[in-house]
Amino acid sequence: MRYIHTSPWWLRLAFSRHCIWNMPTNEKEIYLTFDDGPHPQITPWVLNLLNQYQAKATFFCIGKNVDSFPEVYRRIIDEGHRVGNHTQHHPNSKKTDESVWLQDVKEASKRIDSDLFRPPYGQISRFQEKVLREAKPGFRTIMWSVLSGDFDQNLKPEDCVKIVTKHSKPGGIIVFHDSEKAWPRLEKCLPEVLHILSKKGYRFKVLK
Repeated sequence: MRYIHTSPWWLRLAFSRHCIWNMPTNEKEIYLTFDDGPHPQITPWVLNLLNQYQAKATFFCIGKNVDSFPEVYRRIIDEGHRVGNHTQHHPNSKKTDESVWLQDVKEASKRIDSDLFRPPYGQISRFQEKVLREAKPGFRTIMWSVLSGDFDQNLKPEDCVKIVTKHSKPGGIIVFHDSEKAWPRLEKCLPEVLHILSKKGYRFKVLK
């Protein structure tokens, strides 16, 4: 599995200048994000843990999961967190016809009321991003500054903790996953990350 945990300048250059990789602030503020939910057990667990730290986060939801677990989706919103569009079926843009991919995003928009969008696998071309903004005015494509790696079965939870705490900076956008694939690492690393970054004086906010 090849990927990098941070988003250096040369990686950002490959994407549209409209993609957002971090939030402009000098304050000790971190933006936790969770992809691929809602999940009937994992997402409520995440919400309970966030409540313990008075932390807010942004959940990039898959439309089909919103259909399956509407009460969990509603809880995310009711507890003051934000939601974002993560497509209806999580298609890979490199392996999907562009018109089909765009329709999948539009389909998710019928269920997920948000101007925030994160492409599955972080894959979106400059052209796709332009077409998406033209089709959905106001959409903002949210990427990340730190990828926790919680989806990587070759990593241990303590590896994920080290990655996140080492690279977190003011305005950082951190990616976790409220999914079954990530759960073995998320269960142990998220409490540690919240504890360590809280002790460092960071506050956890929703993307605006």
